Amino acid sequence: MTHAEFIAAYAAGKIKVVVDPAAASAYLSARMMLPFVTMAVLGAGVALALIAWIWSGLAVIAIGFIAPRLIKRSAPHFVLTQAVQNAAVYREVTQAGILVITAS
Repeated sequence: MTHAEFIAAYAAGKIKVVVDPAAASAYLSARMMLPFVTMAVLGAGVALALIAWIWSGLAVIAIGFIAPRLIKRSAPHFVLTQAVQNAAVYREVTQAGILVITAS
């Protein structure tokens, strides 16, 4: 199914789209390089805490723990939205089996 056909069928409600949450989470984490960003944010939080900005450092550390979990939790919605908007993402996620299309 081409991207244009997908958009038309999705808008008309003729297909059912299923996004695998675990695969979408892994895809988004890899695409955003989330582990590396998380390590940098946590490192900045520790540095702030060590230079006597304890509350600011703890807040940054908390953000470093919470933000990746929120991103991974919203990954299925993000993948579906990006697949609707971008043909390249649509091809990538359908070929990887993250987004599965069935007739409704």
